[in-house]
Amino acid sequence: MLAECLFGGIVAVLLWFLLSKKSKQRNAGSLAEIPDVLDASVDRGTDVIIVGAGVAGSALAYTLGKDGRRVHVIERDLSEPDRIVGELLQPGGYLKLIELGLDDCVEEIDAQRVLGYALFKDGKNTKLSYPLEKYHSDVAGRSFHNGRFIQRMREKAATLPNVRLEQGTVNALLEENGTVKGVAYKTRAGEELKAYAPLTIVCDGCFSNLRRSLCSPKVDVPSCFVGLVLENCELPFPNHGHVVLADPSPILFYPISSTEVRCLVDVPGQKVPSIANGEMADYLKTVVAPQIPKELYDSFIAAIDKGSMRTMPNKSMPANPHPTPGALLMGDAFNMRHPLTGGGMTVALADIVVLRNLFKPLRNLHDASALCKYLEAFYTLRKPVASTINTLAGALYKVFCASPDQARNEMRQACFDYLSLGGVCSTGPVALLSGLNPRPLSLVAHFFAVAIYGVGRLLVPFPSPKRLWIGARLISSASGIIFPIMRAEGFRQMFFPATIPAYYRAPPSD
Repeated sequence: MLAECLFGGIVAVLLWFLLSKKSKQRNAGSLAEIPDVLDASVDRGTDVIIVGAGVAGSALAYTLGKDGRRVHVIERDLSEPDRIVGELLQPGGYLKLIELGLDDCVEEIDAQRVLGYALFKDGKNTKLSYPLEKYHSDVAGRSFHNGRFIQRMREKAATLPNVRLEQGTVNALLEENGTVKGVAYKTRAGEELKAYAPLTIVCDGCFSNLRRSLCSPKVDVPSCFVGLVLENCELPFPNHGHVVLADPSPILFYPISSTEVRCLVDVPGQKVPSIANGEMADYLKTVVAPQIPKELYDSFIAAIDKGSMRTMPNKSMPANPHPTPGALLMGDAFNMRHPLTGGGMTVALADIVVLRNLFKPLRNLHDASALCKYLEAFYTLRKPVASTINTLAGALYKVFCASPDQARNEMRQACFDYLSLGGVCSTGPVALLSGLNPRPLSLVAHFFAVAIYGVGRLLVPFPSPKRLWIGARLISSASGIIFPIMRAEGFRQMFFPATIPAYYRAPPSD
C-alpha cells in the first residue's frame, strides 16, 4: 500500500513537473508576443499624417507607404471630387507619375493622350507639338476627369497595408513648444479626435485653412475660370489642347474623355457675371462665342443652353514657408500658379519626388528639430523646376491677355508669331510648358527672345520715332512682367540653388 502511494506520488510529481513546464513555455510564448503588440502600438504607430487626399496627398501617401512609412491620411470628403481644374497633366508630370509608380492611375478612366497645343489668334492658328522624340511612345500629356484620377490614386494608396485613409475634417494642428505633434479632427460620425505623428504634411488644397501657421500666404486672384463641358464635338486638332487668344483673356479647350471637351473661359478679375440671373450666359454668347473656332461654336452654344456652368477662382501664391518642426506644406496649400499652363500637378508630383529622395535615408523621424532643419533642403531643391513652371504660368497669362497698352499688344502678337516660326522657337517654349525642360535660364532666354523679336517686327522695314518708342516700352513691359514674378519666387534659389546652405543638408543621424 505504501509502495503504491509512493509510486502514485512520484507519478503525480512527474506529471505536475511536465505540465507546469509546458504551461511556462506557453506563457513565455504569450509574454514574448505581448511586447511585440505593445511595440506595434508605440513604435509601429503612425510615421506621417497627411491632411488631404487630392492629387498631392494621395500620391504622397502611396509614395511614402511604398517606402515602408506608416501613413494616416485624413480627407474631408473621400467621395469622387467634381472639379473644373486639375484635368490636364503635362508630359513632364506624366514622367514623374511613372517615377512614382502611379502611371497606371491614368488607365481605365477614359484619359486622353495630349500631344501638344494649338494656338488661335485673329483667325490664324499654329500647332505646337511636344518635343517627345527622345521618349518612349507612351510618354505624352494626359487629360481626364480630375475626380476619376484622384479616386484611382486613393484606391492605389489604400491597397498598401501601412496606409490608412479616413474621412474627417482637420480643424487644427496640435502644437507643443513650437513643434507640431499632430492634428485635431472631426470624424465623419461627428466624433472629435486627435491623431499624433512625428511629421504632419498639410496638403489640403488651394482653400487651405491650415497654411497660415506654416507660411506667409500672399494669394493673388487675377481671374476666374468659367467651366463648361462640350459634348460629342471634334476639336480642330485632335489630341491637342487649344488656346484661343481672345479679348479680354484666353479661352482653353481640351478633351477630358472620348466624348467630352472641357472649355475654360478666363474672366479677368475676381467678380464674374451672375450665372443665376442669366448674365453669364449672355456674356458667353455675345462676347466669347464669336471668338472661338467655328468647329466648336454649335457645341459651345449648346453647352451654355444646357446651363451646367461652373466657376473657379484662379489663384497664384509663391512658396514662402515658415520651417516648422513636425510639419510641412505641400501641393496647392503651399504653392499655386495660374492654371493657364496646366502646371500644377507637374509641380506637385515633382515636389513629391524631391521629398521621397530626401526621406529615403531617414529611419527615425522623431527628432523634430533635426528633421525640420534637414527638410529645409526641400524648399531649395524644388525651386528650379517649380519656379520655372510658376514663372512661365504667370508671365504667359499676362502676355496672352488683351490690353489697351499698344506695347503689351505688340508683345502678345510677337509671342504668337515667334511660336509660329517653328524649330527651336516653338520646341524650346513648349519644352518649358510641358515640364520636359523646366530650366530657368531657358525660360528667360525665350521670354526676352520674344520681346526682341517683337522689337524687330516694329523696326522693319523702316524704323520711326514712334516705333522706337513702342519697342522700348515693349522691352520695359516684358521686364515688368517677368522680373516681379521671379523676385517673388526667389532669384537666388531659382538660378543659383547650390549657393544656398540648405542645398547641402545631410540627413540627421538616428
